[in-house]
Amino acid sequence: MRSTIFIWSRRGNMSTNVILARMGEVTLKGLNRGKFEAQLKNNLKYRLRDFGKLKIYQSQSRIYIEAKEEGNPVFENEKSAEQILHAVTQVFGIVSASLAYKFNCDDIEGVQENALTYVRGFLQLHPEYKTFKVESKRGNKRFPMKSPEICDYVGGYILENVPSLTVNVKEPDFILHVEIRDDNYVYAGKTMGHRGLPVGTSGKGMLLLSGGIDSPVAGYMMASRGMQLDAVYFHSFPYTSDQAKQKVIDLARIVSRFSGKMNLYVVNFTKIQLDMVKNSPEDMITITMRRVMLQIAEQLALKTGCGCLITGESLGQVASQTLEAINITNEVVKLPILRPLIGMDKEATCDLSRKIGAFETSILPYEDCCTVFVAKHPKTHPKHEDIEKAEANLDIAGMVNDGVTQGLEVIEI
Repeated sequence: MRSTIFIWSRRGNMSTNVILARMGEVTLKGLNRGKFEAQLKNNLKYRLRDFGKLKIYQSQSRIYIEAKEEGNPVFENEKSAEQILHAVTQVFGIVSASLAYKFNCDDIEGVQENALTYVRGFLQLHPEYKTFKVESKRGNKRFPMKSPEICDYVGGYILENVPSLTVNVKEPDFILHVEIRDDNYVYAGKTMGHRGLPVGTSGKGMLLLSGGIDSPVAGYMMASRGMQLDAVYFHSFPYTSDQAKQKVIDLARIVSRFSGKMNLYVVNFTKIQLDMVKNSPEDMITITMRRVMLQIAEQLALKTGCGCLITGESLGQVASQTLEAINITNEVVKLPILRPLIGMDKEATCDLSRKIGAFETSILPYEDCCTVFVAKHPKTHPKHEDIEKAEANLDIAGMVNDGVTQGLEVIEI
């Protein structure tokens, strides 16, 4: 349930609409907590940069977003407030957020009257709601009542003044939340966020981004652990079309909604791939290609300050993702390769792809370079002698150098 209310207090200071965002894992960071909180606030400022002048501040386990100046138009209508609320919940580190009614008073009578004002406005939007309950948090220990008493007094006052409502503590139509802090807040409903850690707190990684379902999900998952991303895409024009390239750009933009701005490196892979097809055994093409891709990605990662590579591989999903194939490909790079999907099945990955809004783009029928020259019967359990034979007639160093220097395109996302 989600609601947006625009009303004024009858008692005390005039209310302001404020978004109350809840932090999760960040609050467990001990002595490093301040760094995580600062990064989270910076990420929120960046995400909300187009919404006018907003004040973003933090107290206890909450972050508050409100208009910096009276009359800021972003909080004057429901649509813009909902847009801000949605943007806040896309930032990693936020568990949930609510549009709350803020007021200031130091007695229970003021809390009761403000809660009643909120509920009356809320029921104008939801006249079908007939049952409620009250939940309270008392962050300000100077307030003379404890949380259970606040719930009793506020709930009783609403019952007296709103005859259409009754209490149902097990399955209410809505829950009225009352938070007593330096200021006081009432709200009903929460919009869930994506949890995780603030992007920028866990280093930077280079995502090998294809046009498939898996790699955007892998990027999302690593961003959820606080990792900033750049991405590399291998383009084999004309065997892979401009539509395939645009598809990857669109996927990068979807990932960047969560990870923030990134650079997408588009590698001209045509000549490299044709050389492999001509001079390497067909059943080893996929493995050989993956090894060259990882080496190119590593060179780009080292130049751009990335501390790892990220792929969308899942153990046993395709021929190049058996344990033997993964070990053979790992050998050619020194940077760690993170595979957040390694133990996930395809259905779980598809579910997460739908959740982040990437699935419909990922299934567009444009092939990437990994599927154009795929072998009919690829070797699934390669050995060292197999890869030595497969690469005997290939100038691997030259291919890697060409990949990072010849026709490399950089797209800011």
